[in-house]
Amino acid sequence: MSEQTAPPNRCRIVLIAPEPGADDAARLEAALSGGDVASLIIPAYEEDEDAFQMRAARLTPIAQNQGVAVVLAGEPRIAARVQADGIHFEGRKSELAEIIAKHHSRMMVGCGGAKSRDHALELGETQPDYIFFGRFGYDSKAEPHPRNLALAGWWSEMIEVPCIVLAGADVNSVSAVAETDAEFVALGRAVFAPDIDPAQAIATANELLDRHAPALDAVIK
Repeated sequence: MSEQTAPPNRCRIVLIAPEPGADDAARLEAALSGGDVASLIIPAYEEDEDAFQMRAARLTPIAQNQGVAVVLAGEPRIAARVQADGIHFEGRKSELAEIIAKHHSRMMVGCGGAKSRDHALELGETQPDYIFFGRFGYDSKAEPHPRNLALAGWWSEMIEVPCIVLAGADVNSVSAVAETDAEFVALGRAVFAPDIDPAQAIATANELLDRHAPALDAVIK
């Protein structure tokens, strides 16, 4: 995270943790050195619960020590064990509501998996802390998925619950996300692909957002 005392008043970056690997902690540290990052989401990927908990326990303090909130996309009990700041859930509205009721006093709870406006509105009725448009690991193309951009533009205009939109594999795609008035842009492959310098990618993304993202207090809903 950057050394700013106050976060920028525009679309901010949410990092999607790199897939498990011997250098995942070093790559995360490098990314966080590149500039402002609002939060880190750690997906379980294909790991079993024990391996996921061990990885989450390694990565969580790295981000938190930089003032970056950590959200786990997995079992809520693992988030509690590693003292994460939040839970990311994808599933039925009833299950989401149960998680919010049980854990929201201690951790933020966000959701994803919406494939349509109706589905997004249904999930939004539970009042999550955010809704995520995109799927972890599906940022293989340079640009964001058109459906995610369309959902974000509609959501940002109508709904007060913040949204996170998955960018593409090219860091320049943060500009397209910012144009939807989304509060957050998620970066995964654009930062952690093998041929990418994570610190430079975050620096570039923040420069682009500084130039192109509208001020959030100017967005009327």
